[in-house]
Order: sequence, then C-alpha cells, then structure tokens
Amino acid sequence: MRPKFYPSLVNDRYGDPAVFVEFLLERRAILFDLGDIHALPARSILRLTDVFVSHTHIDHFAGFDRLLRLFVGRDKLLRIYGPPGFIANVEAKLAAYTWNLAETFRDDLVFDVIELEDAESCRVARLRLTRRFDREDLGRRALRHGVLLEEPSLTVTAAMLEHRTPCLAFALAEPEHINVWKNRLDERGFATGPWLAELKTAIFERRADDTPMRVGLVSGDEETRPLGELRRDLVTITAGQKIAYVTDVANSQANRRAIVDLARKADTLFIEAAFSAGDAALAAERAHLTTAQAGELARLAGTARVVPFHFSARYAGEQERLLGEVEQAFRGQTGIARKP
Repeated sequence: MRPKFYPSLVNDRYGDPAVFVEFLLERRAILFDLGDIHALPARSILRLTDVFVSHTHIDHFAGFDRLLRLFVGRDKLLRIYGPPGFIANVEAKLAAYTWNLAETFRDDLVFDVIELEDAESCRVARLRLTRRFDREDLGRRALRHGVLLEEPSLTVTAAMLEHRTPCLAFALAEPEHINVWKNRLDERGFATGPWLAELKTAIFERRADDTPMRVGLVSGDEETRPLGELRRDLVTITAGQKIAYVTDVANSQANRRAIVDLARKADTLFIEAAFSAGDAALAAERAHLTTAQAGELARLAGTARVVPFHFSARYAGEQERLLGEVEQAFRGQTGIARKP
C-alpha cells in the first residue's frame, strides 16, 4: 500500500534542520522547521500550505526569507506555526523590508501566524501583503491536547519542550489510511483523478453509504455511484501513518516524557542527535541530545524507524560512527535509515 505522507530531510544530516513532507496525489506539502531551504526546488516550496517552526534560532528560521521571496506576487495563504513570541518574530522578519508598493499587487499573500501558548490555547494573527503586513489580531483559540491542525484526513500535534527557550516538537498523523486499489479501478473502467481525493474525504468524514459520488471513467465520461459501494469495492482501510519531528531539546525528564508520548508508535521519527554519545556533558551544556539519547528515545517510543539529523559540525566525516551509536541505542527495532 502506498503511504499518504512522503517525508525527507531537506539538507544532509549536518545541515540546517528542515523536513519536507509531500502528500500522495495532492498538490500540497508541509514543512517542519525553516532553516536553509535553498535545496528545495521552487515548485516544492510553492506547494506548502503549512509550516511548523520549532523555535527561531537562526538555523531553524533563516529560510523564511527564501519562502517570502517566492510567495510575494502570488495569491497564497500560508499557515505558519511556532512557539510563544512567534507572531512578533514573523512581524520582525517582514518589517525588515519596505512595502510601500504593496497596494499595487493584484494577488494577495496572506500569512496566518499561529503562536502556541500551551497545550490548550494559541494566539492567531493575520499578516496580509496588501495591508503592508499590518497585524490583524484574530484572538485566542482553544486547542485540544496540543492539536494545531485538524482535518478529516490528518492532525498535527505539538509538544512544548525546553531548549533554554520554548521549542516545539511535532507529530503528523492520519486517523486511518485509505488505500485505493488500482487493479480494481481498472477492472471497472474507472479512471484515476481528483474524484479519488473526494472519495477519500467522504470516507474520512463518515458520510452515509447512500451519498452520491461522481466517478471518473476511462472513457472520459462520469457516472454517479453510492459511497458505500465504492468503499466496499475499491478501498482498504488500515491504521494511519504517523511521522514525528524532534529537534533542539535538553535531555531532561520532562522533555523525555513529552517526546516519548508525542512520538509513540510513529512510523518515522526524525530526531536530532547533535553530539556523540561520549560527549554527553557537552550536549547537556548546550541543551541538545546525544546519539545514544536519540536512539533510546526512539526505542522507548516504539517507533518503527528513526532518522537522526542535526549532527554537530565537530563530527565532520564521522557520520557512520554517529549513525552506529544511534543504531546501538535503538537496537531491537527495525533498523535505522542511513540515507538523509
């Protein structure tokens, strides 16, 4: 079965943190962290609908300027999420530029900036190009257990961690995975196309079996079939996919508990491993994880796969050793991803 989410590191394991997640059969993507993103093609960046920023240290937020440059002049709404103080951070980025010609743009660029306060609330502001990015305060919103984004087919949950500044970790999850069998489409003369996304949405939303659904045919025509028939004949429903992202955190007991809870049973955990296992004292001084701590947390969370990244430049040329240290701590699971 083909997964819905296709995550990958934007840079190598020593580069700025950023994980790009493509969506199967959708012109959509999301991004965890916003470090240097020049390695991402412009067409990929332009597909972004949501960006989740752990904190605003430069190597996690410097890519905002690249994103802004590509989006200006396009009709675009981007939701961007971050820790306490994040609205002011985004405003400061935008204030560095002169927007005296903003009213002349026909296409409006809009940032909805969501600032997590705690697991139960966030603040929201809208920054619009045609208003020179003057803040429109949209007030506070209640959250349910840190869920920042909730749609029928996915959720993104945040956990507030500590890096001597608030730092967010994230988990992207499907409530369930809907697989459409290509051979069953072919047997019935059904074409692939946008109608399949509509079918999946209807299933996620638990619509009634007699709901009429448009079906695209190989002939180019369309016909209508009841949702219950299509669900029975075309799809298989299994447990949903889960991806977790953790970076720049101290190895405190509170952080460890929150990371294990957030990443529990994830298919893939992207987790920083900034320092070698032998440099635990230095890691504690810098409020980062070691390779051994990263691997252990992945094991405790019961993740199927761990992807370590954010290696310190002090270990240049030692990637295989660092990967081995993570793997040793993660032993007993399915293995470690060695490709960035």
